[in-house]
Amino acid sequence: METSHQTPTPPCGEGLTFEKVWASLMELKEFQKETAEQIKAMSAETAEQIKAMSAETDRKIKETAEQMKETDKQMKETGKQMKETDRKMKETDRRVGELTDRFGVIVERMVVPNLVARFQELGFTFTKVSRNIKINDKKNRILAEVDAFLENGDKVMVVEIKSKPKTDYINDHVERLEKLRAYADLHNDKRKYLGAVAGVVFDEGVKIYALKNGFYVLEPSGETFSVTRPDDRGYTPKEW
Repeated sequence: METSHQTPTPPCGEGLTFEKVWASLMELKEFQKETAEQIKAMSAETAEQIKAMSAETDRKIKETAEQMKETDKQMKETGKQMKETDRKMKETDRRVGELTDRFGVIVERMVVPNLVARFQELGFTFTKVSRNIKINDKKNRILAEVDAFLENGDKVMVVEIKSKPKTDYINDHVERLEKLRAYADLHNDKRKYLGAVAGVVFDEGVKIYALKNGFYVLEPSGETFSVTRPDDRGYTPKEW
């Protein structure tokens, strides 16, 4: 088999000699050697770069894994803290509820025994006082609870007792009186129904709101409590 090689063209007029051919072969061999060394060096450098990049990637992966592990730990710890906070808040709500209930009972016991005397000073003569009245007329959909119920043959005073009344409580009391009026009509009760709100702490705005709605307002005064009539502030006592 014949093999062709591209060799330098000798200058015109010069023939090929063994020395010239040998010299060209040596140059070619040296070129191949240099090229092989360059390729080897480049391969070694590339390998080092790949190795370094791989090591850096592994480091970042491990670092990320550690961060994720720490984050997961913190999230679990946060979850425990939130559960503990929720438990404490529920416990606090329970205790506040118990204290509120007890305080409400104390207020009722302070107010109810003196209701007749206070209203008698205003010209009302009530002959009967009842506490914690519940009306549960499912047939007519009339449900109501009354803290104190003062009555005689002509009138009924419905008293709502709160430690610190709010406007929402006033609105509820209006609705309560409307239900009681409907219930009374169903039972042929022709008496006039009036409303009163008793509280230990009354914001002035809430007090005015109660009076505007026609309610009598009962507040602590010395060892007992005083009664403010709606007409004391220019409003009209409301009857249902």
